[in-house]
Amino acid sequence: MMKINDRITIEDWELTEQFTRASGPGGQNVNKVSSAVELRFEADRSPNLPDPVKRRLRRLAGRRWTKDGAVVLQVSEERSQARNREIARERLAELIAKACEKPKRRIPTKVSKNQKRKRVEAKKKRAEVKALRGKVDGV
Repeated sequence: MMKINDRITIEDWELTEQFTRASGPGGQNVNKVSSAVELRFEADRSPNLPDPVKRRLRRLAGRRWTKDGAVVLQVSEERSQARNREIARERLAELIAKACEKPKRRIPTKVSKNQKRKRVEAKKKRAEVKALRGKVDGV
């Protein structure tokens, strides 16, 4: 069981792990040991996640969200299978915790009249400076 916060826990049956051979450094060990982890969490079918959290999780997961509503994380950073497994679980917990945070509603603001006036004055001043750079008419 994985505890995300005081209200949300992920049961072990919701997670499936597959181990594959990792690419990269490791010498001959890489050809023998399946150290890369593919963690699959059936988020859409999870009874422990509220609907708003599922929607935010889907947006945050991006390409890691599958068509059948699962989040798939692949980790092959370490040479140890156990460490890769820990990293994958930590990343999933962070992703779900981030999805639990309700985003702040943006309040649209307006530019004040004084700021608009200052901007126009500055533009006019700059235009005047540039206009004075031209060639001087001969006397």
